[in-house]
Amino acid sequence: MENSYISKRIASFGYAWNGIVAFVRSEPHARIHVLATIVVVAAACWYRITAPEWIWTILAIALVWTTEMLNTVVEKMMDHLSPQLHPQVKFIKDVAAGAVLVAAIAAAIIGAVIFIPHIF
Repeated sequence: MENSYISKRIASFGYAWNGIVAFVRSEPHARIHVLATIVVVAAACWYRITAPEWIWTILAIALVWTTEMLNTVVEKMMDHLSPQLHPQVKFIKDVAAGAVLVAAIAAAIIGAVIFIPHIF
């Protein structure tokens, strides 16, 4: 019984990884996030940011990735449930997209606060 539990937990990581790969392969915005993540991590290494700055940087990256992935899920679900245009579906999708914008603005502010002093 214990072995089955552990096997299921390990398998769940595989399913999660498959979801990330599917997201990156299917969504143009995901590929932009991959590039942005690489650039930010490279800059963080180049400027040798501090441990607290790394924490904020990682949280900002994770926030944007998470909201973008959830936005994609909301959009795909709504397109599946209601293929025709509907005002409530538009509202739901717009709010989900707005969440991504809020996360991106917050990440940009965090990035500016961390990197501007290092650059200048």
